[in-house]
Amino acid sequence: MGAGTAVIAAEVARITGREVAEVRRLSGGDTAAAFAVRLDDGTEVFAKSASPSMPGAAAAEAASLRWLAEPGAVPVPEVLGEGEDVLVTEHVAAASPTARAAEELGRGLARLHDAGAPAFGSAPPGGPADAWIGLAPMRDEPERDWPTFYARHRVQPYVRRAIDSGALEAESARVLDRVCEALPELAGPAEPPSRLHGDLWSGNVHWGRDRAWLIDPAAHGGHRETDLAMLHLFGCPHLERIVAAYQEVHPLADGWRERIALHQLFPLLVHAVLFGGGYGTQAARAAGQALRSH
Repeated sequence: MGAGTAVIAAEVARITGREVAEVRRLSGGDTAAAFAVRLDDGTEVFAKSASPSMPGAAAAEAASLRWLAEPGAVPVPEVLGEGEDVLVTEHVAAASPTARAAEELGRGLARLHDAGAPAFGSAPPGGPADAWIGLAPMRDEPERDWPTFYARHRVQPYVRRAIDSGALEAESARVLDRVCEALPELAGPAEPPSRLHGDLWSGNVHWGRDRAWLIDPAAHGGHRETDLAMLHLFGCPHLERIVAAYQEVHPLADGWRERIALHQLFPLLVHAVLFGGGYGTQAARAAGQALRSH
């Protein structure tokens, strides 16, 4: 998994053009080895070494971060450079979540979504179509509308993977198939493609001093309710403040809470494939809820 500290030091020196004084391995993370690196001028940067089993992951994340760096939206770490398997960004010190930072996150997220995307399923400019969400492959392929994109490139591929891995039973898969067939009716009012973080669970909200940052994106053009549904999947500090502030900038369409389960199908299926357990059952339950809510 990833590179050792000596390799990281050499890569960071090459990317930044500075000598490296110290490399510290950081704990946590399931997609990459993470390091805090102090340069010879005292600057501290953050480096990630992607697993060799995830080709293109560093380039995909770098493109995502650059695309999400929209003025006036939510701050993201500046990309300092990337190699084949290593990404180097600015280091952002961690702090405790605050209500004020949560409200700024909500307003900034609405502005980020409103920055738009060329199409549903479009990859970030310069980014690969074959990207990653956590440890799982994720194909970005432009489509004419969100229901087509979501069924064809998010739900259906992972239903097949979950069946093959034994994480999803055939009866549950049929419920998910019915959701895909009904997506044009379940999706709510049509909206233009939004610029999504794409993997916005609470762990990818980094609380810094006075504001929240977005990290570890899987950015693409999609439906803005997807990012909000991800925040609801595992909870997030001050979530209702985030939502209320979001609504100040760009109110969500009526019925968005009833559609949360629909937008959670993809991350639940990804978890089913990666971790098994009860995630396949949760995905089937969410599919049934989405059908009943219509």
